[in-house]
Amino acid sequence: MSSTFGTLYRVNTFGESHCRGVGAVVDGCPAGMELTEVDIQPQLSRRRPGQSDYTTPRQEADQVMIYSGTEFGKTLGTPIMLLVHNKDQRPQDYGEMSTIPRPSHADFTYQMKYGTRASSGGGRSSARETIGRVAAGAIAEKWLRENYGTEIVAWVSSVEDIEAPDIDPLAITRQQVDATAIRCPHEQTAEQMQQRVAEVLDAKDSTGGILTCVCRNVPMGLGEPVFEKLEAKFAQAMLSLPATKGFDIGSGFAGTRMRGSQHNDPFVRKGDRIGTSTNYSGGIQGGISNGEPIVFRVAFKPVATIGVAQQTVDFDGKKVELEAKGRHDPCVVPRAVPIVESMAALVLIDMALRQRTRQGA
Repeated sequence: MSSTFGTLYRVNTFGESHCRGVGAVVDGCPAGMELTEVDIQPQLSRRRPGQSDYTTPRQEADQVMIYSGTEFGKTLGTPIMLLVHNKDQRPQDYGEMSTIPRPSHADFTYQMKYGTRASSGGGRSSARETIGRVAAGAIAEKWLRENYGTEIVAWVSSVEDIEAPDIDPLAITRQQVDATAIRCPHEQTAEQMQQRVAEVLDAKDSTGGILTCVCRNVPMGLGEPVFEKLEAKFAQAMLSLPATKGFDIGSGFAGTRMRGSQHNDPFVRKGDRIGTSTNYSGGIQGGISNGEPIVFRVAFKPVATIGVAQQTVDFDGKKVELEAKGRHDPCVVPRAVPIVESMAALVLIDMALRQRTRQGA
């Protein structure tokens, strides 16, 4: 079950970085929803490699195919199999890494756990595994949009020490996010970020960053206390992504520097519902959605595979110098935007379906 996410909307991803294909099997998607590859492809195209000078040069179209679970363009309620063929595999690029674990990569821990591993590209620890998540998340996102009007938008809010100014989470659109190659909707900051990533790339190094994500029009009542609180499921989903090292929601760690009189979100009347005048809670209170926008951040570390020479040891403990080969992102955050959005959709659809069963819907 280590490759499965969700309770009622279950996603099982499969495939390695340099095998013949990757994808997912989705079980639990409600029947009767119109669905074709056209609904899924846009998010995969946003995730694919080779789309700018700031991503890996690996060339993959990442065209998705629906193999089961639909008929005449509508979901049947049966498992949906999604497949993307790998076209530009180069396992030979990783020859020396068959005996040398890359520093801060999963090579060492996978070998210790399983006694073997896919040495080419990292196998299941590669970001290529996220293709299945994005495809399944695109389906989930369509269902959420059609049933609740839910909108999910993520953007790059920092790269290294370059931070974008606060952006109104109520107004941000994907069109604004995609207007820059680095996927930061603040143009001046985006230019600084792109220059920094270009410098890192020239140095054969890597750098990290932070994504901010907002989920709007999320119905009240989602979340399963006490051990499956909504923010806990978001944290699990986001920290299951490759290269993630941090997650916070609402005020996050900054809230620790506030007093309760500052941090509390007073209730107010908002049309036909009760809402809050501030949103330090990030749209979730007591582990349950309160109807306000859900806002969280995800921190991504610098990519572990770099071309800079590093002193390390091989699996026999012998000292070696490693200059890693292969094609890798100097900074993962631009391509992580649709991945974070998709994982958010997977959390929300699963919780929404669980709430519907409680309500007898």
